[in-house]
Amino acid sequence: MPAAESAIVSDKLDPRHKVILGVLMVSTFVVFLNETALGVALPQIMEQLQIQPSTGQWLNTAYMLTMAVIIPTTGFLLQRFSTRNMYMAAMLFFTSGTLVAALSQSFLQLLCGRILQASGTAIMLPLLMTTVMQLVPEHLRGRINGNISLVLSAAPALGPAFSGIVLNFLDWRWLFWIMLPIGVTTLIIGSIRITNSQETRKIPIDTISVVLSAFAFSGLIYGLSSFADSARGTAVVSPWLPLGAGAILFALFLIRQTRLQKTDSALLDLRTFRSRSFTEAMILMAIGMLILFGSGILIPIYMQNVLGVEPLVTGLMMLPGGLIMGLLGPTVGRIYDKHGPRKLLLPGAITVSVAFWSMVTFTTSTTVWMVFISYTVLSIGLAFLFTPLFALSLSSVPPKLYSYASATIGTLQQLAGAAGTALFITVMTLISVNLAQTGSSEIEALSAGITTAFLIGAISSLGLIAVAAILKRPATAEEIAAELQP
Repeated sequence: MPAAESAIVSDKLDPRHKVILGVLMVSTFVVFLNETALGVALPQIMEQLQIQPSTGQWLNTAYMLTMAVIIPTTGFLLQRFSTRNMYMAAMLFFTSGTLVAALSQSFLQLLCGRILQASGTAIMLPLLMTTVMQLVPEHLRGRINGNISLVLSAAPALGPAFSGIVLNFLDWRWLFWIMLPIGVTTLIIGSIRITNSQETRKIPIDTISVVLSAFAFSGLIYGLSSFADSARGTAVVSPWLPLGAGAILFALFLIRQTRLQKTDSALLDLRTFRSRSFTEAMILMAIGMLILFGSGILIPIYMQNVLGVEPLVTGLMMLPGGLIMGLLGPTVGRIYDKHGPRKLLLPGAITVSVAFWSMVTFTTSTTVWMVFISYTVLSIGLAFLFTPLFALSLSSVPPKLYSYASATIGTLQQLAGAAGTALFITVMTLISVNLAQTGSSEIEALSAGITTAFLIGAISSLGLIAVAAILKRPATAEEIAAELQP
């Protein structure tokens, strides 16, 4: 075959692989849309079900807790069970949870539905990322990871807008009724079209590791999520108690994994961190997720409670930034395939930092357009970060560690997201409460608290620039193999 023809063929995916990846991406879009759609509906849910805010927040906290417990086990699950079986399990969990939530007449029923939904969501992202590494040639991974970034960015961005539109006309249960047929349809299509993309291995599961993982990550997530309640004086227990217990159990979990990985029996193999490129990518990912989740929760509060903007307008204002972040994904992916990560990560980090330093200037009289511009610039910067980070991190480990790397990324996202939310909300609450007690108006105190939290984000963004500036070129296959030697 002529060289030109060979090059053309090598730039195209197998049609069967396209179908598998397409179904997985659509399904991932659906489950991630669900993750952010409920936030706007919480006031209506609390009113109808007659629950307090401290109870209502468990609809989000329990979701994060479930994700944090299940994701670390996906490294084992993806080794033990086939792609098709894992997909079926994820979508069955999600669709059954959606049905339970749609039919719920009490808080407990709705909470159970959210936990089932989160169980499916926790499996879907590691499954998608691992399947990409198994089916996509290395020189096309940036482009495909760009498409994944589109899904992961557009879905959370569409969630609040979708929720706001539905709630303008219908009851909150319709958020689930509308999503249910979409979930069922993708489940049926996937059950027919998805084939197994990997060989399974009958490896044992370490029960002690599962227990340590469950309690460690639950303690960390719950502790981080409780800081805002503690600042308001409404926390059931001091957040330091679950956080401290979680940290101790997490240390024990890490020690056990280090021992078990010597016999290839770890629940979450930590040899991925022997790769310098993977470690640096995880540092950047953690800071990026902390910034993304922190700003994502503060911008709506600022828009609605300080500037007095309606929830639907807030969702629509944030929508373009999320869509831009998603739509830039494929383009950024092609640049990554051609030039590597360095020419993307440093400009992205600088852009994120510029956006956050502009948010530090927000006041009670800032225009909506200024907020829109800052958030859109932030979204552009994050687009130049996340696509190359997904591709770089998974390309920095050998194939046998793909599933563990995917599980690590998913776990890190949940922990960093919870940390970002806790940090920003706690800073906002502490500053606003103190200022309100000294005579400032409620709106002025809240505005000052939010801009102080943005200052934390701006300072954190300098860490992004520092790590991106020292990032080396991706390691070769030979270097990866050498790094993993004991």
